[in-house]
Amino acid sequence: MTQTQPLPTDLQALFKRQRAHRWTAAQSTPAQRQAILRRLHDAVRARRAQLADALRADLGKSRAEAEVTELHPVLEEIQHAIRRLPRWMAPRRVDTPVVLAGARSEIQPQARGVTLVLSPWNYPVNLALAPLVASLAAGNTVILKPSEKAPNVARALRELLEATFDPALVAVVEGDADTARALTELPFDHIFFTGSTAVGKYVMRAASANLTSVTLELGGKSPALIDRSADLDLSAERIAWGKLLNAGQTCVAPDYALVPEAQRDALILRLDEVIARRYGDRAWLRAGPDYGRLVDAASVERLHTLTRQSVQMGARIVLGGEFSPAERFISPTVVTDVTPDMPLMQEELFGPVLPVLTYRSLDDALNLIRRLDAPLALYLFSGDDAVTRRVQQETTSGGMVVNGTVVHLSNPHLPFGGVGPSGMGSYHGEHGFRAFSHERAVLTEPARSPVRFLYPPYGRPGPRLVAWALRLLERQSGPRE
Repeated sequence: MTQTQPLPTDLQALFKRQRAHRWTAAQSTPAQRQAILRRLHDAVRARRAQLADALRADLGKSRAEAEVTELHPVLEEIQHAIRRLPRWMAPRRVDTPVVLAGARSEIQPQARGVTLVLSPWNYPVNLALAPLVASLAAGNTVILKPSEKAPNVARALRELLEATFDPALVAVVEGDADTARALTELPFDHIFFTGSTAVGKYVMRAASANLTSVTLELGGKSPALIDRSADLDLSAERIAWGKLLNAGQTCVAPDYALVPEAQRDALILRLDEVIARRYGDRAWLRAGPDYGRLVDAASVERLHTLTRQSVQMGARIVLGGEFSPAERFISPTVVTDVTPDMPLMQEELFGPVLPVLTYRSLDDALNLIRRLDAPLALYLFSGDDAVTRRVQQETTSGGMVVNGTVVHLSNPHLPFGGVGPSGMGSYHGEHGFRAFSHERAVLTEPARSPVRFLYPPYGRPGPRLVAWALRLLERQSGPRE
C-alpha cells in the first residue's frame, strides 16, 4: 500500500468511530438532515472549479461536460432530496386486516447504519456524491472509497469532505484494490458499489460473509435498436452523443447498434456527419475541448485488441480506427460486419468503438438482445407505437429510453439500476433514500385487541367462532373459478 492508504487497523478504528456515531445520525430530524445536505451543496458549489480541474486532469473532460454530467446533477440531486426529505422520512400508514381491527399499522424508514460507497473512475464526482447524498438523507454514516484510477478527483473529494464533515459522519479513504478489499471485509450495514460485473461479484461475496445488504450498479452491453420506422437523422445524432460522451466511458452508453440491413449504410453516413459536426476533424478531435480521453493506456490497448481481433474475423472499420495508448486517445470508431461471436460482442466496451450489427426481422433483433445478458439500458429508435410496445414487453433491461440515449439518468423521479448481471437495486431521488433505508414494519395493538379471542385453549367457543368467521370471509372475498 502507498503512504496515503490507511492500514487495516486504521480502517477498523474509523469503522468503530462511525459505528459509535450511527445512532446519533439515525435519530436526526428532517431539519438536521437537510442542514447536512445544505452543507454538502454549499461545499460542492464552492469547490466546483477545483473539481472541474481534477476531472480535466484525470479524464480530459471539458468544463462544460464536467458541469453537465458531474457537478450540476449532484447539486440537483441534493436540492431534490432537501425539498422532499420530510415526506420521505414520514411513517407511511398502511391498512390493517379485520382480524387485527383497532390496530395501527405503518412503515417507518430507518437508517441502515454504517454504509460504504465504492465509487468508479468514469464519472468520479457524480457517482461518488450521488450515493453519498442518498445515504446521508437516510440518516447513515458513510465511508467513501473513490477510485484510484482518478487520483486527482479522489484527492479533491477527500479535501472537500474533510473540510465539510466530521469523519464520524463522512470519511474518505483513498487507496487501491487492496484497500477496497479490506473495507469490504468490515461488517458494514450496507455496501453501495458502482463498477464492473466481475468486481461486483467479488463485492457481493465479501458482503455475504457479514450478511451485509448491497446495491450493485454494474453495466453490460446496452443496445441501440433502430427500427425500420425510425428517423435516421435523429437516431444518429443521439446515438453518437450517448456513445461519445466521456469518450464512451459511460455505463449506459450504447454498446452496439442493431439496424435493418437496408438502412445500415445510411445510418453510417449520418453518424459520420454527426461526428464531424459535433467533434471536428482529426486534428480538432485531439486539440479541441469537446472530446475526452480514456482513463489510461491499458484501456486503449484493450479496445484496440478487441477491434483488431474482430477485424481478423471479418469485421470492417468504416469510421475512425485510430488508437494511441500514449495519448489515451481513440478516435470515434464505427465497425460493421460484426457478428455476435466476435470479440467486440463478448464484453462491455466502455470506449468510443461502436459495433454495428444488422438484422432482417424484429424477431431476429429481439432474439439477439435476449440471448445476451440483460443490459443496464436499452435504447429503441422507432416511430411505430406497436413496435415500442413489443420491445417493452419482450425484453428486459435496467432502464429504457425511446428515441434517445442516456437521458433517463437526469430524471431524479426515475429509479436507476440494473437487472441480473447489470445490477441489483436502484437509486436516485426517493429510490436512493429507500436503498439506504430499512423499511421497518410497526404495528401498535390496542388493549382490547380482537386477537385475544384467538388465545388457547382452542376448544373454547371464542376461537372456534373466529375460525368459522375467517372461513366465511375467505368464501366471500377469495378468488373464484
